Amino acid sequence: MDSAEPAAGSPAADADEHLVRELEKVAVALGRMFPGLCEVVLHDLRDPRRTVRAIENNLSGRQIGDSATELGLARIADPRYPSVVQNYPNRFPDGRPAKSTSIGIRNSAGDYIAALCLNLDVSVLSPVTLALSQLVATDTGHPDEPLESLRHRNARALREAVEAGAAERGGTPRSLGRDGKRELVRQLHRDGWFDSRDAAQTIADLLGVSRATVYNYTK
Repeated sequence: MDSAEPAAGSPAADADEHLVRELEKVAVALGRMFPGLCEVVLHDLRDPRRTVRAIENNLSGRQIGDSATELGLARIADPRYPSVVQNYPNRFPDGRPAKSTSIGIRNSAGDYIAALCLNLDVSVLSPVTLALSQLVATDTGHPDEPLESLRHRNARALREAVEAGAAERGGTPRSLGRDGKRELVRQLHRDGWFDSRDAAQTIADLLGVSRATVYNYTK
């Protein structure tokens, strides 16, 4: 890299080479975790003319021994360059969009000696994302009208709903004022809690009002 680069065969150079070799295992393992989806490239920044040391899931068409990218050259030139540049937009040579992350690897002296780069082919994921969004989308044509709930409407669940509704209004079921109780009853009615036979009486007991009052509050 420069005059500070450890001499070949020195303990420092051997340590750098060992670190890069260990990173090769990481690159291969990551690539095989996401076959056909994420390209993983290990750059050896000690020689900018031949930085590509390993490539798994080759989506960009590069080869072992190819030269550094602009980002790699920036790291070689400036040791203050960020260690991690994450989730930046990129493109493969054929125009496919990619999302990339580059992780700079420093040796014990603080010099960049390698970079592990992940390039995710988002063109593969876009149709999947669209299909999933369509699958989970709901549209009944009546957004203001609740249709049903799959909850089991037992007395315990109803009590919890009343207590939660009261807490949202800053009190307990019995401590709420008249307006607060009316709002709570109307909310319970909109949410379908009156479908069960004894719901009105249960709500009345919790609020400390009569059953008739509860029905009046729903109007």
